[in-house]
Amino acid sequence: MQYRPALSKESDRYRGRRRVDTPPRTRYVAVLATAVAGAGVVALGAGATVDDGKTDPYGIEVSAYSTGAASDRAAVADRASRSDTREAVTTDDRDPDAWVLPLHDFKLTSRFKSDWNKSHQGLDLVGPAEGSAIGAVHRGTVVQAGWNGAYGYSVIVDHGEGIRVLYAHASHVLVHVGQRVEAGQTVALVGNTGLSYGTHLRLEVYSNGVVQKPLEWFKEHRVDFELEIEAVLGN
Repeated sequence: MQYRPALSKESDRYRGRRRVDTPPRTRYVAVLATAVAGAGVVALGAGATVDDGKTDPYGIEVSAYSTGAASDRAAVADRASRSDTREAVTTDDRDPDAWVLPLHDFKLTSRFKSDWNKSHQGLDLVGPAEGSAIGAVHRGTVVQAGWNGAYGYSVIVDHGEGIRVLYAHASHVLVHVGQRVEAGQTVALVGNTGLSYGTHLRLEVYSNGVVQKPLEWFKEHRVDFELEIEAVLGN
């Protein structure tokens, strides 16, 4: 699946770190987030979770959210509200085709790689502090939220037409399965859980269960991780 909307000029397509004015009908402000790294393979087309056998997925999740639940939730909410984020601002006639970056001010440390001796199926984004907000790149429905084996705490959002995006190694998950989210809405907080060697965001894209090359795929949707620019509008 490819989206190739025609825009009048290049400046209409992208927004960098400096915002550009947008038409009053539709405006998106994406959530800044941070990065997660990780290892493992997830079958997003079918199961959408990875069980590496290292831990009890329910036991870890219960300990994180049940023990001192009230104070933990308050602390998480406070971090999310104070982190360097942009809340998703939309109107009733918002454009459902807008795509945005999951965070800003990051460093792209690992890219998609698949060869005979090494495989890396996503992007690793480093920079924002642990507890910073991770924003959904597009509107969709949450199909996985919680412990996910080597990915640690993760969220998978189904964007329709077979497209699913994975956000991994989060410190906390702030959405639940079945929840509808908008572009830029906070879905998790940056962390270092699972098979991870530092605070970061791991981002993976799947189309009908097949992993995609994320840099190229996002560029087709007017989001460039190398230049840190994103689509303000959809069509």
